[in-house]
Amino acid sequence: MTRSMAATLAIFGLVGVSLAHAGQAERPKLVPVIKGPARVEITKPNTKVSAKEIVTTILVKNVDAKPIAGLRVEEHWYDKSGNPVAGTTYRHPRPLFPEEVITVVLKTPRTPELSRNQYIFSHVNGTIKQTVVPKLVAPKPAVPKT
Repeated sequence: MTRSMAATLAIFGLVGVSLAHAGQAERPKLVPVIKGPARVEITKPNTKVSAKEIVTTILVKNVDAKPIAGLRVEEHWYDKSGNPVAGTTYRHPRPLFPEEVITVVLKTPRTPELSRNQYIFSHVNGTIKQTVVPKLVAPKPAVPKT
């Protein structure tokens, strides 16, 4: 009776191991990302002012050889005296791969004190040097499957 129990446990153990390996094959592989300074190209920020908010749109392209993890774009607004008044942050939800272009939209509530703004680009592993270019090709929106 002990041998049959051992044989049964061995069979279930092998099935469990093969199922575990099958699950690992479906998982995406991790890719090495940039550590330290990264480089992106950006378009000149397009800012539109409405009665309630200020919306800034920037196209961003990764021009480095590795993906950028945790891309973050901050917009800080100041009053005429240089005091911080408002701001907003965009964080890209996944790594930005080489040659990939994304659209960054920053929305800030409008107040009378807003005078000038500043953009800060960074990522999880360091800083980002941005170069303004005249044009980038905007990404196409995903088409829903029917």
